Amino acid sequence: MTTGNAGAPPPGQLRSPHATAPRQAAAVHAPRRPDPDSGPGPAPARRGTPTRVVRATARLVTVDCAAAVASAAPLLGDPRRAAVALGPAMVAAVCLAARGGLHRPGRQVSALDEAPRLLRHCVLAWLLAAAVVASVDPARALGWLLLGILVTTHWLLVCVGRGVVYRALRRDRRRHPRPTLIVGGGPAAWRLAEALQGLPEYGMRPVGLIATGPAAPTVGPAAPATGPTAAGPEPAPHPLPVLNSAEDIARTVTRNAVRHAVFTRGPESAPSRATLVRLLTGQGCTVWLPGGGTDHIWGYTYRRLDPPRARRLAVLGKRALDIAIALPMLLAALPLMLLCAVAVRFAVGRGVIFRQERVGRHGRTFVMLKFRTLPAGTDADTDAEASATVWNAAAEQRVGAVGRLLRRSWLDDLPQLWNVLRGDMSLVGPRPERPHFVRQFSQTHPGYAFRHRMPVGITGLAQLHGLRGDTSIEDRARFDNHYIDTWTLWGDVRVLLRTARFVLRRGRS
Repeated sequence: MTTGNAGAPPPGQLRSPHATAPRQAAAVHAPRRPDPDSGPGPAPARRGTPTRVVRATARLVTVDCAAAVASAAPLLGDPRRAAVALGPAMVAAVCLAARGGLHRPGRQVSALDEAPRLLRHCVLAWLLAAAVVASVDPARALGWLLLGILVTTHWLLVCVGRGVVYRALRRDRRRHPRPTLIVGGGPAAWRLAEALQGLPEYGMRPVGLIATGPAAPTVGPAAPATGPTAAGPEPAPHPLPVLNSAEDIARTVTRNAVRHAVFTRGPESAPSRATLVRLLTGQGCTVWLPGGGTDHIWGYTYRRLDPPRARRLAVLGKRALDIAIALPMLLAALPLMLLCAVAVRFAVGRGVIFRQERVGRHGRTFVMLKFRTLPAGTDADTDAEASATVWNAAAEQRVGAVGRLLRRSWLDDLPQLWNVLRGDMSLVGPRPERPHFVRQFSQTHPGYAFRHRMPVGITGLAQLHGLRGDTSIEDRARFDNHYIDTWTLWGDVRVLLRTARFVLRRGRS
């Protein structure tokens, strides 16, 4: 991948998507591992590490504060007056910059563009500081000349400091562009992908194309796209993989650590695009929508739609709750699990533990463990290929007395406590499903793919309302998404308490 500007096509000279031999310097490169079967691919970025935006924000806040200190320290002289004035000036400067969006740099960042707003912020900050000094100690009030010098010095220093930060940010973007998905169809998507690849200063590296229109991903109710991108001719083949399902999108986001998704047309043009916006923000991507903003990408005005802020402490709390409950439960349940294993061995034959691939958070697959409840020789329970693609409701009649007892009391799910300790699952969350049915349900049930925003669980809100086994998939997805949208740590505790009461009540019946 080119990291400099040497291969960038000059403005107005982007080649047609129907060109037979595009230049290698501006070619769009596929991700390192586009084939899901070729290996795990590059590890996703750790969410706990400071991102580029977080680092840039911290540096800009530091510049705002340092500029205030550097301008006031030599001019105010008196330590008491400096201490009284600096506090309000720094707080006001930082708050005004944050409110004006000056701590979230866009794709095209320049201190000169921000200079007028920064001057206004400096004036307001030092007027507030002067008012505080005059009210606390009138004898040390700031004169108009001194106030003008403070504002001018602060403004020049903050502009210079921000210029240094932005230069470092642009250099970082050129050297390490973030994996990006292009959402759209037709020549517009091809040209945008080529521009981003040839101009690394935008900090975006295309790794996949989510086609809209007739080949739209099946993540909700499909609707044909309108406008020139749908009616125009399809672009020539290019190396970018085309993602046609919610599972493909989730896998690509996870394996390539995708940070951005750029739409060639707004979500209001088709319901399927609005569904994609929700899916991508749920996967932690920053979505860029055309129009309505002050930033631009290759001359097109864009507005940034940031993903919901990750409640880091809450996520850690959920994981801590899982470990704190699952570990003692697993140790305490070992004798009971041994009895269950013996009963299963004599009732249904060999293979006490049933292993099956399921889809977890962000589309990652894992092997889920259960006690086997169907007799040996039942295709849906012993044959791996059949169990992955056959709905098990038809095999329910073959469940014996031991299997019915295990399922009725949820004892067949006890081995999943090991999945919880491994981090594959949580105690509370949407019930995991097999990859084949995830693809199928994502096509036929709007909102089903959004369930994978949260770790899957042993129990959940849908299960407490009887949505287990051969029940409505649409109802399950609605309950699961409601649980995710309103999630709290106390909500998990409530679900666990209700589940315990439900299991005990069924055990006595």
